Amino acid sequence: MMKGNARTKQLRGKMRETLGKALGDKSMQRTGRGEQLRGKAQEMTEKVAGQIRHRTKH
Repeated sequence: MMKGNARTKQLRGKMRETLGKALGDKSMQRTGRGEQLRGKAQEMTEKVAGQIRHRTKH
């Protein structure tokens, strides 16, 4: 379920970045890129945590 949340952040960030480009709003573009990066970082963290759980059987 958490993975979906990370992907939602990435999608929302991409939408915000695209809207910022369309409107010429640099701040909105930066916010969107940041949200995408947070989503990717969360997804990677969850992936690593899942691998650790799998290897330790927890």
